[in-house]
Amino acid sequence: MSYTAPLKDMLFDIEHLASIGEIARLPGFEDAGLETAQAVLEECARFNQDVIAPLNIEGDRNPSSFKDGQVATTPGFKEAFAQYVSGGWQGLQHPADFGGQGLPKTIGAACGEMLNSANMSFALCPLLSDGAIEALLTAGSDELKAVYLEKLVSGQWTGTMNLTEPQAGSDLALVRSRAEPQPDGTYKVFGTKIFITYGEHDMAENIVHLVLARVTGAPEGVKGISLFVVPKFLVGKDGALGKRNDVHCVSIEHKMGIKASPTAVLQYGDGTAASIADSAGPGAVGYLVGQENRGLEYMFIMMNSARYAVGMQGIAIAERAYQHAVAYAKDRVQSRPVDGSMNASAPIIHHPDVKRMLMTMRAYTEGCRAMASVAAAAYDAAHHHPDAEARKQNQAFYEFMVPLVKGYSTEMSLEVTSLGVQVHGGMGFIEETGAAQYYRDAKILTIYEGTTAIQANDLVGRKTARDGGQTAKAIAAQIERTEVELAKSSSAAAAAVLKRLKAAREAFVEVVDFVAGQTKASPNAVFAGSVPYLMLAGNLVAGWQLARSLIIAEDLASHSVDVDFMQAKIATARFYAEHILAKVPGIRDSIVDGAESVTALALDAF
Repeated sequence: MSYTAPLKDMLFDIEHLASIGEIARLPGFEDAGLETAQAVLEECARFNQDVIAPLNIEGDRNPSSFKDGQVATTPGFKEAFAQYVSGGWQGLQHPADFGGQGLPKTIGAACGEMLNSANMSFALCPLLSDGAIEALLTAGSDELKAVYLEKLVSGQWTGTMNLTEPQAGSDLALVRSRAEPQPDGTYKVFGTKIFITYGEHDMAENIVHLVLARVTGAPEGVKGISLFVVPKFLVGKDGALGKRNDVHCVSIEHKMGIKASPTAVLQYGDGTAASIADSAGPGAVGYLVGQENRGLEYMFIMMNSARYAVGMQGIAIAERAYQHAVAYAKDRVQSRPVDGSMNASAPIIHHPDVKRMLMTMRAYTEGCRAMASVAAAAYDAAHHHPDAEARKQNQAFYEFMVPLVKGYSTEMSLEVTSLGVQVHGGMGFIEETGAAQYYRDAKILTIYEGTTAIQANDLVGRKTARDGGQTAKAIAAQIERTEVELAKSSSAAAAAVLKRLKAAREAFVEVVDFVAGQTKASPNAVFAGSVPYLMLAGNLVAGWQLARSLIIAEDLASHSVDVDFMQAKIATARFYAEHILAKVPGIRDSIVDGAESVTALALDAF
């Protein structure tokens, strides 16, 4: 099944919801208007459709392999990555000072979606490099930036994040990897890191590991964690690669999905043969990023970058599953339509329940894409707007959006990819049709870079309770202004969306009051409903963006602009409101009234 990038929907969001015209007026983005966005997206679509997407099934059937400490990626990946690098795609939204193109996240996010739709396993390599680049840009010394950033931005080298250890998953207070200071200002790093995406591979000449470890004598817990650059190969003063560092891959995991992406177990300071350990003794040479004991703070820069990107992965895999399901539903002939409109068996897309499933897939995907596009625009304004207050407001909005984009979009992708299997019926359970791969690949998205519950804890604690719900209520006020605009339309679709959006917004405000008011007094009650709160908030914001889409589409259709596309936007927004947004008041009831039943059962009764 081939992939066709949804360029028209992406550009609609970028132009009308993310307001690329306003972004192009920000300092540094003067050349990044709609014309640039369209040109970049069209070229990105060609590359991903022609080069990356054809490798998706091959990666699932012939995944990365490990032998004698070396990882061989899926045949074709190395060559495709070389084309990715030569096209300048790694540096798309990174600073021109280090060889990037300096484009806004609003454009970069759409390109990231295409890459992940084409091949999620392949896309994970540049995703991790993006996080490493962000961390070094923010916290790296001038010396570290000079050595590593240009090569990372070009894609000549790739980056990783090394957080997790066998005993320390989400609880980073348990990190045991250690770093011993050396007289020359470097550190010797020792420890085992697991679940390291592209921790070892054959697609780039060097791999730059960003590693959490404790400096000797550091405080216990998260306050004693530092961040280090530990390259696979040491880099000389002239920029040339030197000796192999004392870090090696012990194994790669065998996974239910994203099989072509090598998930490595890395051992640091174990006396790797033919490495610096031969002459200098065990210990991987590491370089401190920023200050000692501030590693978690710096790592969160990478985490937030990666969390947004994982949300885009959810949207991407949902889009791919939707396209696959639509193609099958138009081709598969089974049963006569229930309304008697045909006298013979028809393609299953004629059946109401198949339409319901396809509309659910479409509405979820378009709603989350719109939400993510608006979040990206807020990020761009937060970093480039000349007015300090505008930067502050956009930063608060973006930070509130990150757990929604990550949590809601990935949970959404599980439902969409599951429906994709269901549309295929029994054939969906057969690997050869390809529908099952999307379902398997999607499952990891709700887990890595922080499970949905961790995103929900962040939404409750840092994003809602900390400011007494002010940011959440400011968003509700914006939604209310959209309701005023909807009320100006005389259409049945606008009336239907207005009814559901208003009810959802009111339910959201009630939940925000509950969360802000009870987090300290009754933490168990609030956190029992934390994931439902995240899902409610994500549902509302995605529905809000589709409501905005409806207003714009009605106006454009009335002026005879791409009428068929605009009518489809209107129909999709109405479906979302009546079938997905309509769930919000019930979720509110579960959160506000249902906490006691979550914790009522005695532990020994489970």
